[in-house]
Amino acid sequence: MAAPMSSVGKPSAERSPFNNTSFQKKTRSKLISIPGTRPSVQNGQLLVSTGVTSLDYLLGGGLAVGTVLLIEEDRYDSYSRMILKYFLAEGVVCRHELYVAAAQDNPDDILQELPAPILDDVAMHKPAEQPRLSCEPPDGLDAMKIAWRYQNLPKVQTALASSSRFGHYYDVSKTMEPEIRQAAKCHRFYLPEHPTQSSPPHSTMLESYSALLKSLQEVINREGFDVAAPMSNSRNILRIGLHSLGSALWGDDLCCHDNPKNGRALTTFLYGLRALLRSSLSVAVVTLPSHLIQDRALMGSITRLCDNAIALESFKGSERETNPLYKDYHGLIHVRQVPHLNCLASKLPDHKDLAFKLKRKQFSIERLHLPPDLSDTVSRVSRGELAGATMVASACGSSSSGNKHLDF
Repeated sequence: MAAPMSSVGKPSAERSPFNNTSFQKKTRSKLISIPGTRPSVQNGQLLVSTGVTSLDYLLGGGLAVGTVLLIEEDRYDSYSRMILKYFLAEGVVCRHELYVAAAQDNPDDILQELPAPILDDVAMHKPAEQPRLSCEPPDGLDAMKIAWRYQNLPKVQTALASSSRFGHYYDVSKTMEPEIRQAAKCHRFYLPEHPTQSSPPHSTMLESYSALLKSLQEVINREGFDVAAPMSNSRNILRIGLHSLGSALWGDDLCCHDNPKNGRALTTFLYGLRALLRSSLSVAVVTLPSHLIQDRALMGSITRLCDNAIALESFKGSERETNPLYKDYHGLIHVRQVPHLNCLASKLPDHKDLAFKLKRKQFSIERLHLPPDLSDTVSRVSRGELAGATMVASACGSSSSGNKHLDF
């Protein structure tokens, strides 16, 4: 085949027909390198840690930048507030900027309660207990209660952990030192001290939510968190913590009436919040008193407007608090929503029965594993109920056969 006219007089290496192609070698795009972040192995999204390693594992490795995590509060707002403080404490350790908004407590009070980081947190990892071999003798007389077919099975692994370490560990029995806390840059929004302007008559958003959204937009644009801003070597992450949205202290009536007047105020705010986060290097954690909201359809709309959603069900004040089966746990955790980012199907948790417990120094989420009740009292009661049910069934069967005989 003749060479092209434009290649006459050029070296033979340049006249090769393999160079005259429109295909180019695909190069991997360079990811943004920010301290305290890592790319997801599933969809390549940039992730940050929530501060709770078991929660990171539950959410697919961490919180994706540009998303919202909704936490449905427990009745006394103790454990949901603790997860929010874990999230903010992780931002302080990773030198991320913080944005804390609240209507009841001053953001400074929330920041003063942040848990202290454990410096030797590498030692917190313990190897999993190996299953017992069949040739080893059982420990104690309790093993005699287990049937022989179950003795050689390995123990249930209840801890949620990943093979790669991400995030830090914290001691909830101590508070973070002021020197460490003050080193992080924090933006505060305290509703009683923040002036609110009257919203237009046709607006569906409350004045408090409008002021909060405007303040967030100003911080994102001023501090350079917008992805449209010129790229610099000192890019950072903005961690946003919004405490107890939807409560009456924010001027919302979601928790006060069955048919709230401002039913669309919070959903409109969440639309605007997601639009801000999608175009910025920010991630938000929102807590909500869902147990006070009577409209389940509205609560479903709020959940769908968030990328991640979990609900905390505390045992405090309930019958399960004194139930010996739940003595090792403090509540249940329910996964309401998982993110669908850069993929057709999201990764669902491999276990739906989840519980959380607060140890002396650490908050953790585990697989709910209830031991079998082997007490003699339960066995006798079960046998009595079974015998009674058998007698009732026999009586019903004899009466039905007698009725058939009479019909004939």
